[in-house]
Amino acid sequence: MGGVNVAIEVGKHKLDVALGSDGELFSEPNQPRAITRLAKRFAQVGCERVLIEGGSYQNVLVGALRAAGLPVVIINPRRVREFAKSIGQLAKTDHIDARVLARYGERIQPPVRELPDEQNQALRGLWVRREQLIEMLVMEENRLEHAPKALHRSLRAHIDYLRKQIKQSDSDLDRAVRDSALWDKYELLSSVPGVGRVLSVALLSDLPELGRLNRSEIAALAGVAPFNCDSGTLRGQRKIQGGRKRLRRVLYSATVASVRCNPVLRPFYQRLRAAGKPAKVALVAAMHKLLLILNAMLKTKTVWRPSCPNA
Repeated sequence: MGGVNVAIEVGKHKLDVALGSDGELFSEPNQPRAITRLAKRFAQVGCERVLIEGGSYQNVLVGALRAAGLPVVIINPRRVREFAKSIGQLAKTDHIDARVLARYGERIQPPVRELPDEQNQALRGLWVRREQLIEMLVMEENRLEHAPKALHRSLRAHIDYLRKQIKQSDSDLDRAVRDSALWDKYELLSSVPGVGRVLSVALLSDLPELGRLNRSEIAALAGVAPFNCDSGTLRGQRKIQGGRKRLRRVLYSATVASVRCNPVLRPFYQRLRAAGKPAKVALVAAMHKLLLILNAMLKTKTVWRPSCPNA
């Protein structure tokens, strides 16, 4: 029998803690001193894992628990919500959510994986901010096309501001990568034709597991693993789903460039198109292949060569 599955429902000001699905339930303020007390208490009860839903307010908590050597697992909130519905738990409060999260840990037993370190977290923060700025820029440019002339001056001023911020964000990302231990990985990734600075940084910041997991695991994390959709005699079209959507969007854009210039992906894409595959299906397959090549390169610490090892 394993240890206790501790679950923490993280709020902006409060932490609701469940020591197992049937154990003690209590609350603590989301403050450094309280977090230190919790870390000591969790170490004493011999917890098997500490489960926390991914969100906006858990960074300090996760950092303190990791520093204390506790097995922290970050869980996708959607999975926990679907689990709650599957066991008939429709009510939702902070205390109930903590109980459900603990039960999820006991039933599913999610593996404890290495979490991003402080450098990775800082890099991811910079990269996510850059993506947010780009999203805002696209929204403002779309508004400008249809807005009345009275708004053009304001919109153009904001667009100019966003472009300057994106340029500054690019400089901050370059500096963060060069000053970190990730520089060697960055050079390996960016040596691949079609893989530029943006995708290299995106992979380092949003997919730190790259080079550590097998083919199926890394494809599923990135959201490029095709899943069957069959029932009885029906054979549905396989689809990709889940994964890290923001990363997948960047990977898709890079693949569009790669199928034009990469000596491995270009003939692969052309073969699929010649076989009658729709362009989007062929591009997704090329995304999958590119990701596996990059995963193999980091795993073997091999720079790109024209005869790059098969992924």
